[in-house]
Amino acid sequence: MLTSKLQRDIVISRGGGDGAEDESSSSLGKPKTIHPPIESHWHFPVPQERKKPSSSMSNLGFKKFRESFKKLGGSSSKSMKMVLAGVRDPKDQKIVESFRELLFLEGQLPPQHQDYHTLLLFLRMRDFDLAKAKEAFLTYLKWREDYKVDAIPKEFKFEVYESVKKCYPHGFHGVDRYGRPVYIEKIGMVDLNKLLQVTTLERFTRYHVSEQEKTLNVRYPTCSIAAKKHVASTTSILDVHGVGLANFSKPARYLFMEIQKIDSNYYPETLNRLFIVNAGNGFKMLWKAVKAFLDARTLAKIQVLGYNYQSDLLEVIDQRTLEHPEITNVLQAISAGNEVNSNEEYGNDASEEATVQNRKIQGLEAALRDAKKKIEALEAALEDIKNVLKELVQHVEDLRSTSWEVHPISS
Repeated sequence: MLTSKLQRDIVISRGGGDGAEDESSSSLGKPKTIHPPIESHWHFPVPQERKKPSSSMSNLGFKKFRESFKKLGGSSSKSMKMVLAGVRDPKDQKIVESFRELLFLEGQLPPQHQDYHTLLLFLRMRDFDLAKAKEAFLTYLKWREDYKVDAIPKEFKFEVYESVKKCYPHGFHGVDRYGRPVYIEKIGMVDLNKLLQVTTLERFTRYHVSEQEKTLNVRYPTCSIAAKKHVASTTSILDVHGVGLANFSKPARYLFMEIQKIDSNYYPETLNRLFIVNAGNGFKMLWKAVKAFLDARTLAKIQVLGYNYQSDLLEVIDQRTLEHPEITNVLQAISAGNEVNSNEEYGNDASEEATVQNRKIQGLEAALRDAKKKIEALEAALEDIKNVLKELVQHVEDLRSTSWEVHPISS
């Protein structure tokens, strides 16, 4: 339980939203602004006849989840666009537009990274300070160019995915009560020596980046369609049973620092909550060292639990969603997508089920790309209309000025 002093060091900038509230935490020093869940920036119109929202994703009906895939061909669906784009908060929209204009005037706004959601993430990351957000955004663009992130989906193939999972158990398993994807790692079962026998730390880091890209471009939209509301963050569970100082070897430190740097700087505001479970005395000693590398905003989202953690998790995650195979299989198929593609390239026979899942994912990706293009075209058209209206206003002002000069008022 966090002390009241630490809680006073946290500033909650905005309330509301359907997501879970952030836990308060901070390191000593300057107070840090802790924002509510990213989903609270989107407000959806409530239909006149609507049943009380269920506390469980399973109660949303997985039949509807299946139907959402069947309708992917009709990417012009208004409901799908509403879920993906969201109904934006006017205050947010105003500052995002100012941020976009600032970047555009300086020639620092590439078309593929000017979407509303990305700009909002970097504004939140820097507490809506335009200058600091611009600096972080430009650093992000430079990293994507240097790391060749846009080429990863086509060029990077992680053929050792299944072998890596055996020595580094991790993956997505269902959704939380809000509809966010749930990511689980079993750190206590990681065999770093075997991991380094099947891959390198550099390739594993690149694999991590590829998974982050899939989460942004496929997992969040998939969960948004299933939950029928905007989903833009992940709830994570870290099982640290048996972990202690001995596990924090030099390769482990390198991997932790690299992934932490990438997630904090280039995929900000995508963590909703992190539950660290099965924390024994050994891990608690390690945690004192690890948390020094985390900022106050990240720490505020982390809850360290012992062995009796079930009741805490059940407040956020319905156990049935972790056991329900349908959405879990789809989310896992997204992770296995690289391996399925690799098998096809090398002539190996992929399982029929994996092939079907991969086709669904490809259809979803195509539909999302089409919807994104139409949204961007609409935003461009609105910008043109805005410019035309400005010209009309100026023209009217010019006419008024001319009329004044030709027909002065008689004294």
